[in-house]
Amino acid sequence: MAKLRFSIHPLFFVFGVYFALTGKIFVFLTYTCVAVIHEIGHASAAAGLGYRLNRVVLMPYGAVISGDIKGLNFKDEIYVALAGPLINLECAVIFAATWWVFPESYAYTDTAMLACVSIALVNLLPCRPLDGGRVLHALLNLYASRKVADVTLKITGIVFSCVLAGLFVFSCFYTVNLSLLFFALFAIFGTFFTGRDKGYVKIYENAYERAMKCGAEVRRIAVCENTSVKRILALTDSEVLTEIAVFSADGRLLKVITPKEVCDLLAGDTLYSQIGDLLATEK
Repeated sequence: MAKLRFSIHPLFFVFGVYFALTGKIFVFLTYTCVAVIHEIGHASAAAGLGYRLNRVVLMPYGAVISGDIKGLNFKDEIYVALAGPLINLECAVIFAATWWVFPESYAYTDTAMLACVSIALVNLLPCRPLDGGRVLHALLNLYASRKVADVTLKITGIVFSCVLAGLFVFSCFYTVNLSLLFFALFAIFGTFFTGRDKGYVKIYENAYERAMKCGAEVRRIAVCENTSVKRILALTDSEVLTEIAVFSADGRLLKVITPKEVCDLLAGDTLYSQIGDLLATEK
């Protein structure tokens, strides 16, 4: 997995001070750590498809990622989107098991487990820019149209923001829950100001230039002409330059793809194409 770059939103410090003054700094730090684990789940899944997280920003409500998701098909987008909540749920199981084995850790693992479950379930809500919204948008694009997907996401976003705002108003008559108001605003903002273009940056973008500046090992692999670019991606390493020998079904050498051409290929938008088809296009 490629190295992640972190930055911190100014409001993160404001919330940190608030939780410190109210004696809840451990809870704040726990949720922050769980949010980072969530993003690592996305990063690991994306790296397997040749993408990397461009930037992870620590926010008062967790963490967000940004970049360019161009070239990733909808099925793989679902896979990447679900990776974050799934790793949180896996961690929740681990924390629950830990307190059974080591009961004295309950005071800490209980908070961590609740944080994992909460962040996973909140992110599965079907509205932008949450993971559930990405999954719903991708599913609708697979089985309907882009217009239907966009309209549906706007409707669900408006509905959820109204429900959360209504719950906030209701809480004012008992114990005011500012989190409900915050998430209502978050949902409405994501509905109208967040698109599909934010997510990941290709690992192999400018990889050849970086390798030539620092020096890198070159290795050679052999593939059949019906091998997909996505499969080649799984066979390569972004830290090593790769030369590819492409053979036909009857064993003839069709072409040797240079490391520069391999990097350009993996950084392009042909992830789901076959090598043979690409070679035929070049002729």
